[in-house]
Amino acid sequence: MTETQRLRNFNQSQTRVPQVRGANLGVLATLTLAMLLTPFLRGQDQQDQSQAFTLKVNSDLVLTNVVVRDKKTGQVVKGLSQKDFTITENGKPQQIVSFDFESVDEAAALNEATISGQAGSKSGNSILLGKSPVMTGDALRDHRLVVLFFDLTSMQPEDIERAQDAARNYVNKQMQAADVVAVASLDTSLSLDQDFTQDKSLLLKAVNSYSGDQTQGFAPGSTSTTNQVEDTTAYTADESEYNDINTDRELYAIAAIAKSLNYINQKKALLYFSGGISRDGIENQASLRSAINAAVRSNMSIYSVDARGLQAISPLGDASTGSLRGTSGYNGAGLQNNLDANFNSQEVMANLSSDTGGKAFFDSNDFAPAFQRMQQDMSAYYVIGFRSADARRDGSYRRLSIKINRSDVKLEYRPGYYAPADYKHSNKEDRERQLDDQLASDLPATDVSVYLQALYFRLDDFHYSVPISILVPGSQIPFVKGGDRDKATLDVIGEVKDAAGRVIGNARDTVKLAIDQSQQVRQRNIQYSTSFTLPAGKFHLKFVVRENETGRMGSFETDINVPDLRKAPVKLSSVVLASQRVPAGKKTDNPLIHDGQEVVPNLPHVFRQNQHLYFLYEIYNPAKATATVTEQPAADNGAAKKSKNSKDTATTPVRVFTSIEFLSNGLKVYETPLVQATQLNVPTRDAIAFQFDVPLTDLKPGLYTCQVNVIDDAGGSFSFPRMALLIREGAPATPTPATTTGTSPSGR
Repeated sequence: MTETQRLRNFNQSQTRVPQVRGANLGVLATLTLAMLLTPFLRGQDQQDQSQAFTLKVNSDLVLTNVVVRDKKTGQVVKGLSQKDFTITENGKPQQIVSFDFESVDEAAALNEATISGQAGSKSGNSILLGKSPVMTGDALRDHRLVVLFFDLTSMQPEDIERAQDAARNYVNKQMQAADVVAVASLDTSLSLDQDFTQDKSLLLKAVNSYSGDQTQGFAPGSTSTTNQVEDTTAYTADESEYNDINTDRELYAIAAIAKSLNYINQKKALLYFSGGISRDGIENQASLRSAINAAVRSNMSIYSVDARGLQAISPLGDASTGSLRGTSGYNGAGLQNNLDANFNSQEVMANLSSDTGGKAFFDSNDFAPAFQRMQQDMSAYYVIGFRSADARRDGSYRRLSIKINRSDVKLEYRPGYYAPADYKHSNKEDRERQLDDQLASDLPATDVSVYLQALYFRLDDFHYSVPISILVPGSQIPFVKGGDRDKATLDVIGEVKDAAGRVIGNARDTVKLAIDQSQQVRQRNIQYSTSFTLPAGKFHLKFVVRENETGRMGSFETDINVPDLRKAPVKLSSVVLASQRVPAGKKTDNPLIHDGQEVVPNLPHVFRQNQHLYFLYEIYNPAKATATVTEQPAADNGAAKKSKNSKDTATTPVRVFTSIEFLSNGLKVYETPLVQATQLNVPTRDAIAFQFDVPLTDLKPGLYTCQVNVIDDAGGSFSFPRMALLIREGAPATPTPATTTGTSPSGR
């Protein structure tokens, strides 16, 4: 968006509401209200409504796979039609809208050696980032899509070797012509090591690339209920929270793979090699449901394989633990603890398999049956699709029952799925995950309009304060009436990344609004402010705003450049334009606060004639003038020498001149009086802060180019930054009701 376009789309006059303090980094967060240009926006809305019509329809197609086998022989029964099946959801019959039969015996040859898993992906945020020829879903018909997923964070080196041997055996001996295989892994991050392909050499290369040292730093932490710790003291550190984070990482990885394959309707299989996943009560319930739901919606079955194989569980633990104290090693308590820990590490894997239509393989050193069962389940199956008659988006679990009008067959299918959940039915963990997912997403959220501005002020030679202002139109926030006030809640989350993509700063805040109804908040803007302390360099900034009534979100991201002012002839900060100054506390490290007044930045640079335009900028380390010393007579030669070498700042002042010009159509129409500074007024930052108050009454409405003239006369350097602004006709004065409290009338 250009500067002119931004100016045409906004107008604001701000009033002050109470401050809130950011939850992270101890940053100061300021919340303000801004009056919109009501006639302009109202006319724009009417024009948009007359020219555009949007129809939104939510339709969730539920797909489930059904394998029909003969009860006596176990062979797949073919030749069935849609009329032979009946499907119910929570006991209520559902209408089948799609029906298909897939068989690998009818697989067509693929000419491409490698297939991109990103084919058809709309999000662009797929874990399958193949740079290979793209195949559509129709070309993959009657093929097995198999993902070999190695959870390196949970496996010991010997477990990885066993999983690699099983994968190599499958590729060399068990892989069939209809199999299309991809290889993915999780260590420090989730990565695609080989996209879908039928080339065995490429698959073997990916499988052989893993080594035991990739698991370092992700070993499960000890807990107070297990013997798998060195018992050297009477106290056992409980690292359950660390384990919870590891479990969430593993489950999120499975969900990411499932979402990457969501656009392909065919059945998919995930061979999940893991050393066990431990869940602590309900702490990981949200991430487990998310992974299962993503797999079900993607029509992906998970075949979990415990890479630890058959284990001999001893009451004393394995060789990595110290000796037990007390009598637990003799009365069975130690053995029971170890058995419980082993069972808990397999429970999540079993749930992943059973709830997605796959199967779990535990306590066996032979992993070949897992591949055989996967191939058997995907050799021939029916795909049935229906649209649920239950339109509620409550996130509840819905049980499926499929029947057939024959008694000599048995059916295999997944038992149910989780219904979509809207914002009102999501829990706290789901809502937090939604914010994190949107913050990490490559696609912006556009349900709520968000606008952002970043400024910079120098703190010292190497650090800069970067104030961030975020603006949301009040018309897009659904306020709820509570008494004589309009109430709403906003969640704000943001992060700053350096040039290498590392997160070096973050912000998280929940803002509660309670505004007098007389202020007509829906015709104003909500402005939120925070700040970061950054070094000089290039950074990527992203913020996400969510209103907590309907859960709609909006995001804004941009690249910002914090210049290294040590190399600049005139060390000039950002130039702040504002239409409002509000009383502030005694916080002195905020560069927007001077003389007990805080300048509220005006993001769109749109002002009214009946407002004042405030400028604020700082000059750092201005050059000092050279003192001129007159030679004294010989009798007073010593005193003259002393005066010549004196470094008194009174005889070596700074000399900086500045003024502001307003240009219209290339002609100067107004200029402020020239201001001269001869000393620092912000000594803590070695800075001169300039503030201007320009009444706009005498300026005609229209677009202007504003030029700030800065001349360092002592240093012989200068700077003339320019910016655009828009002046509109003054709004008529509105009398403030007697019941208004806490803020002053707007439009001053």
